[in-house]
Order: sequence, then C-alpha cells, then structure tokens
Amino acid sequence: MEKDDSFILEIVDENEKASKTPGFNLDQTLEEVDQFIQKLVPGENKFVKCIDPLQELVDSRIALYEQKEPAAKFGLNIDEDNYFFEAVRRLSLIVNNLDEFPSDLAAISCLNRASSAHFRAMLLFECEMRALLDNPKRTGDPNFDPKSPNMDGSQGSSKSEDDFPYFSSQSIHVMNKIATAMILAGYEAECCNVYGGLRLKALDVEFRKQCYENINVEDIQKMSWESLEGEINNWIHIMKFCTTNLFPAERNLCDSVFSDNRLTAQRLFCDLATSLSIRLLNFPNALVWPRRYSTEKLFKFLDIYETLQDLANLDIGNDSSAEEFLSETSMAQSRIGGAVMSIFSQIESSIKNDNAGRTPVAGGAVHPLTRYTMNYLKYACEYKDTLEQVFQKQDKVQGSPRQKVVEQESKDVTEDDDRCPPLSPFALKLMMVIDLLDANIEMKSKIYRNPALRLVFLMNNGRYILQKIKESAEIYEMMAPYWSRKRTSELRRYHKTYQRETWSNVLQCISHEGIQVNGKVSKPILKERFKNFNTLFDEILKTQSSWIVSDGKLRSELRVSISSVVIPAYRSFLGRFKSYLDNNKQAGKYIKYQPEDIEELIEQLFEGNTASMAPRR
Repeated sequence: MEKDDSFILEIVDENEKASKTPGFNLDQTLEEVDQFIQKLVPGENKFVKCIDPLQELVDSRIALYEQKEPAAKFGLNIDEDNYFFEAVRRLSLIVNNLDEFPSDLAAISCLNRASSAHFRAMLLFECEMRALLDNPKRTGDPNFDPKSPNMDGSQGSSKSEDDFPYFSSQSIHVMNKIATAMILAGYEAECCNVYGGLRLKALDVEFRKQCYENINVEDIQKMSWESLEGEINNWIHIMKFCTTNLFPAERNLCDSVFSDNRLTAQRLFCDLATSLSIRLLNFPNALVWPRRYSTEKLFKFLDIYETLQDLANLDIGNDSSAEEFLSETSMAQSRIGGAVMSIFSQIESSIKNDNAGRTPVAGGAVHPLTRYTMNYLKYACEYKDTLEQVFQKQDKVQGSPRQKVVEQESKDVTEDDDRCPPLSPFALKLMMVIDLLDANIEMKSKIYRNPALRLVFLMNNGRYILQKIKESAEIYEMMAPYWSRKRTSELRRYHKTYQRETWSNVLQCISHEGIQVNGKVSKPILKERFKNFNTLFDEILKTQSSWIVSDGKLRSELRVSISSVVIPAYRSFLGRFKSYLDNNKQAGKYIKYQPEDIEELIEQLFEGNTASMAPRR
C-alpha cells in the first residue's frame, strides 16, 4: 500500500476531533497511532503532528499516578495500568521514529512535546521501580491472581513472600512491565542501575543476617587453628546458603523482572553474583598465603574446594558477562587445589622424617606411623572424587615435566599386569605414599634383634595396611586387585619365613631321625631330644607370649599353622618313644607337656602377655 500525505492528514484530523470531544475513545486513539507509526516513511521530510491526544493522555495519567503513594502507584487497577503502559510504549516508538526526521520543523515540535511526556513517564517508572525494590512486601489489588500466567508465560510462583527475595507476584509483575517499558524506550542503563544497585544492597543485608565478616590475610595469620576452623565452617555455611538459596532465588527474580530481555537478565545476575562472589572468595584466597598447614588440616581444605565447586557449577551462563565470575571462581579453586596438594604431600615428608625408628614397638605390634598413615589415607579417600579432580587439574597440561613423570610412573606400575588400566595422578600419589610407608616399615623392622619378631612386626604392619585398603572401597578400586595380590603374597612369604625361623629347631628335636644307634633307640639321645624340646618350647612360650598380633585373623592363621606342624609331630614322637624311658618318674622328668598342653599353650601365643606362662605337666 502506498503511504501518502493525504492519509496522514486524515489521521491527524480525526485525532484532533476525538481529543476535543466528550466521547474520547482511548482504544481508537491507540489504534490510530499504530496506523500512523506503520505508515511513517523514513527519509521523507513531510510530517504532520498527530500525537497530541496520546501525549495528553500520558501526561494526565502521570499526574494521577504521582498523587499515589510510592510502591503503590500500579496494581490497584490492572486495566488502567495496561492502557497506560500501552500508551507509553507507543510514545516510545514515536519518539524513536521522529528522531529520524531532524530537519522537519513539525517533527521537531512534535518530538519536543512527546519527549517531555516520555521523559516524565520514565521518571515515574524509575521512581516506582526504586520504591518497589525498597519495599518488597507491598500490597495492591486484592483481586490480583498470582496464579494467572505471568509475564514470561509460565505459571506464577507459589513462593511465600516471607522467603527471599520477599516480593509478591504482583510486585514482580509490575516491575516486569516497568523494566520492559524502560528498555524499549532506550532507558535500559537507568533501569539496570536502579535494579542492580538496590538488589546488591538487599543481598548485602542477607549477608549480614548470615553473620558474614570480611577476614583478610593479616587476620588469618594471627588466628589459632581452632578459631580459623570456626571461620571456615561459617564461610562454608554462607557459601552453601548462597549457592542453594540466595543465588537461585536472585536468578529467578532477574529472569522474571526482565523476562522480555533475557540478555539483560543474564548480565544483571552475573554482575550481582560476581560482586558477591568476589567478597566471598577473599576468604579462601587469603587462606593460601604463606601460612603452613599440617596434614590433618587437609580435610577442611577439601571441604572448601568442594564448596567452590558448587559455586563453579552455578547456572550463570557462559557468555562474556559470566567471564569474570568464572575466572575468579576458577582461580580461587585452583589456589585451594594447590594448597590441597601441598598439604597432602606432607604425609610423604612425615613418613620420611619419622624419627621413631630407633625405638622398636613393643611386641612387634603395628607401628603408630602405620596406623596414622593408613587411617589418614582412608579418611582422605572419602574425598576420592575431589582429590582425583584436584590432582587431574594440576597434571592436565600435556607435555609438562610433571605430566611426563606421571605417565612414566603409571607405565612402570602397570607394566607387570596388562589388565591394569593406566593409573590416575591421585592413584599414583596414593601408591607412592604406601610404598614409602612400606620402605619405612622395612627399615624399622631391622632394629629387632630377634629375626622372628622382625617378621611378626612386618606381618602386623603389612596386614594392617592390606586390611585398611580392603576396608576402603575407594582405595581398593584405585590400587587395583593386582596390587592386593602382590601384598598378600608378601605376607604369605613373611609367614613361612617366620615358621622356619621359629619352629624348625623345635621340629628337629622331635624328628624320628637320629634317635637310633646301631639299630636301637638310644636313651641318652632320646632324653636329650625331650630336654631340648622342652627348653626351646619354654623359651618360645616365654618370648612370644609377650608378642602382639592384634589382627584376629592373622593371629588365628599363625596359631593354626604352628599347631598343624608341631602337634602332629610331637604326638607322633611321644607315642613312638615314650615307652623307652625307664619309669614314670623318669618319663615325668623329661616329658613336660602332653599334646593337649601344647595345643592350649599355642592358642595363647601373641596375646601381648608380659607375665611368663607357667608350663603345664
């Protein structure tokens, strides 16, 4: 359709007549303005004013709204509000279009009048937006239905006004209409400044409710660990509150108020989240300064790392507006990850520098270093996924010197078993720590003068390590079955060597060989054999009754293996040669134990009894 001057003049005449008559029709006026906007041709220097009725309408409505209380200007009459927002929307379109005709005097005159009304409307919107944000629990139209479809087309939220961010559905609806109108009019910066500033203030109030305090490096350096641990717990609580409550609620509010402008909503939320997060990240950033933390502090740092991961997983988008948030969070997490690796690596130093090796553990029991290290690793591996992530991130740069070392170590560990997959950096570190502990225990075993006690010490510590690995599904999974088989084989070797070291001489005493001389049983040799058996057995009972095997299964295995070789051999020897002793008195002198006594006494070995065990006849 051709757009000519005669059509525009016709619209102007009709509008002027309508505005001066008592039967002024608002719907008709809005429709005619729409027609005018559609037929406006950019580039033509002909323009005739036709928007006076619309301008007068906007001015009169502004005067009425200005008489109402702040935060209650809209929402009392939904239909009236809708007409006003529609009128302002058209005024915005006209102002934006008229700006394309600067040389037309009529257009300039009309633009000035429209701009004046338009500016007053924007001031009204800005003030009402500010009032609404300052007074979230306002009341409005009692007939307003919060369950009706809201501005983004979804069903209204049933969230209580007593919950953060405390806005009613009506208030959110009004803020949405204001934000949409201001952005369309070119006042996005003003709208966002008001919204962002007041929402940041509101979030700061929520922070204070959670007792958040800024703690700097100097404060941390002066704190005892007990005080610092309390601050860490409070920080974690606040962070979890932010990631599970505060930030999601604020994101929903942004999306609702700016539902027609998703990019604006995204940017505003990112700015708010970044501003608050930087304050929260000051604490973990300050923690990693020169202060040195002992190994048991690892677990609090892992809690911090996981909390930062929750923050990093926040749905904040991945566009340019989220870059600062993601960068700050990533750097803080990287610093804490570095501290985690440093603290964990101290377990290696504690093993290497353990100076308790000069004093043997009484009875060959499990060494305190073994208990501490394995319980530490077991507890640490409850954070397996987190530690895997920490170590993986530190080694993710392909071609770095550390990456090459990790790859070579993994190859060396797994080359003996083709079924074993390549080990992760953390699994390798775990294996290195346990191997280091093995070497330390081996070194400590050499201070025992009794070879059998040395083997009991190795068995005790080896079994303890193996059991702790089996008790922890996380460690067992990482160490792989082949490693456990290797450990079990070593323990079996210690067991056999112990049996040979301790009981081979005892069994030699009750051997049938060498008893006969010239085909006859030699009584002197027989008596000497019984005497030697009694002496050796008494010595073993006296010594090994004070030895300790705390693992019930290992203790039972040792006793069963001893009984299985000693008792049958003794019973056979006694049954064969007892009758060669001259009389009962002589027999009683040399035969101190019956097989049942031997069995009972063996069952009392390795209990850690310091008192001598009285022999039984």
